[in-house]
Amino acid sequence: MARRLGRRKEPLREDFMLKEQLKIEEGVFDRRTIMAIGKVFTRNVVSRMRFIIARGKEADVYLADAGDKVDADFVVLKIFRLETSSFKARIDYITGDRRFQRRISTDMQLISTWCRKEFGNLRLAHNAKVHSPAPYTFENNVLAMEFIGNGNAPAPRLKETVVDNPSGVLDTVLKDIGKLYSAGLVHGDVSEYNILMSNGTPFMIDFGQAVTADHPKAQAFLERDVGNILAYFRKRYGVERDVGKIVNEIRSMAEE
Repeated sequence: MARRLGRRKEPLREDFMLKEQLKIEEGVFDRRTIMAIGKVFTRNVVSRMRFIIARGKEADVYLADAGDKVDADFVVLKIFRLETSSFKARIDYITGDRRFQRRISTDMQLISTWCRKEFGNLRLAHNAKVHSPAPYTFENNVLAMEFIGNGNAPAPRLKETVVDNPSGVLDTVLKDIGKLYSAGLVHGDVSEYNILMSNGTPFMIDFGQAVTADHPKAQAFLERDVGNILAYFRKRYGVERDVGKIVNEIRSMAEE
């Protein structure tokens, strides 16, 4: 189990939903994004946009009602912004990936490739039985995936919770890092900010930067992922683990 930290006064859900829906209807999205969202609708993955649940440097995340093709109540739409400079700093995560060899010459190509990359990484993680959102579909800069939460409330990030069983949660995260590596992928940005806690279970999110295990920087990213999560649990909960030992165990497991 995990407890959410703090109690912030929030607007009434009905008022929040209405305001966010009005923003959508008034054309917050540019024409290309609206067309991409429309295609997700026509695939019966989404039936109605609801409200924004997270804002990031590169994307906004919306809750939506699921369409007939999805066996769930809700779907998450991650909508990457078409005009942002932060993607250019992540070009190395694409150019070193053997799956994406086509030359990228425009911002739109970069962002749509990033969206497609995250979809593929999520599918690989899901097939490897890593605790992560299941991917549903994507179109240009719009990614539809499984909603992790209770009711229509998104699960809190690890950073925002107090974990009752820190050693067990850490074990689950490390096992998932190992499963991912055995499947040929390194997340590349594991931290307390990219893990959601749902009913005591940690779910990794934000797979856009994940790279294949043969990427030139994959080994450095693997060591960083393990080091970052161990540092957090050591500082927050006093759980001690050896980085080198765990990294070696993950590598050995992948070779079996």
